[in-house]
Amino acid sequence: MSGNPMADEVWRAMSSLVIDNRDSWKRAVVERSGLPFSRIRVLRRVARGPMTVKQVAAAATMDAPAATVAVNDLEDRGLVVRTPEPTNRRCKVVSLTDAGREMMATIDATDDPAPAILLGLDEGELGNLQSILAKLSGE
Repeated sequence: MSGNPMADEVWRAMSSLVIDNRDSWKRAVVERSGLPFSRIRVLRRVARGPMTVKQVAAAATMDAPAATVAVNDLEDRGLVVRTPEPTNRRCKVVSLTDAGREMMATIDATDDPAPAILLGLDEGELGNLQSILAKLSGE
């Protein structure tokens, strides 16, 4: 609990809406990429910028051993590379390869139409929702 019951309720509603309406997109992305969705989640996080495996684990909400397995798989597929961190050569940084960037372009190009429930909102309501989401994402 956040201490704000209304914020918690809104968060649960937003989460449910997304989770309940993403199955067809997930299936399409898995089919187009040939990757399990768990690998796509990791790839999307690494696409934001280079990070350590520990940071990948935190960003993808998985434990460090699972993140290591995922990064190893993505590295074997040529989608990411590990390089020594400049300030601590014992630490490795994971970043996308050119093939990884191409894969992200494929993932991002996968059609993800709005669910029918959003189509029931008028332009003003959609504009308000868009403004709120932009504010939440820091845009």
